[in-house]
Amino acid sequence: MTRTEFIIATAIILFVAFCTGWFANWLILRFTRVARSDVEDLDRMAQELHEAEETRDQAITYLQQREAELTNQLSQTEAELSAAMEGLRDARQEAEELRVQYEQANG
Repeated sequence: MTRTEFIIATAIILFVAFCTGWFANWLILRFTRVARSDVEDLDRMAQELHEAEETRDQAITYLQQREAELTNQLSQTEAELSAAMEGLRDARQEAEELRVQYEQANG
C-alpha cells in the first residue's frame, strides 16, 4: 500500500465515521425532540397548577379565618352558658330559700 492509497483509505474511513456520527446524532435529536404542542401543553398545565395552588392557599386562609371566628364564637357561647347556669343555680337556690320561708311562715 503506497502512501497515497493509505491517505485515501484513512480519509474514507474518517468520512464514514463522520457520516455515521452525524446520522446517529440526527436520529437521537429526531427521537428526543419535544414538539411545540407538548411545550404548550406543559406551559398550560404549569399555569393551571399555579392557579390551583393560589386557589388552595386562598381556601386555606379562608378556613383558618373561619375557624378562628368559630372558635371565638364558641368560647363566647360557653361563657354565656356558664353565666346562665350560674344565674339559674342562684335562682333555684333563692327559690328554695323562699319556699322554705313560705313553709315556715304558713307552717
